[in-house]
Amino acid sequence: MFLRALLVLSLSLSATLAVASPKVLKKVPPEFPAEAARKNVNAGSVRAKLTIANDGKVADVEIVEAEPKRVFDRAAIEALKEWRFEPAGDKQIHEVKLVFRNEE
Repeated sequence: MFLRALLVLSLSLSATLAVASPKVLKKVPPEFPAEAARKNVNAGSVRAKLTIANDGKVADVEIVEAEPKRVFDRAAIEALKEWRFEPAGDKQIHEVKLVFRNEE
């Protein structure tokens, strides 16, 4: 059983691109992993680098930082791959921070 996570996110522009942040068209919140709840891990965060294809789909997700390590990575990657952005015509790289809190 997965518990719904409270999601706090921030998009930050990668320093390598001098363009405006992409407009998010669809956000999918990650599930709070039941395994984390069973281990009494009630909060954490994941910072991920997104590669956004020219059609606005997330082509790749790379975990840059996670606390605690490897606890929320899978849930973050699965959710972020479902996100959609306004197409920009070119590939874009952006960072996202997801904060997990178990509300139950």
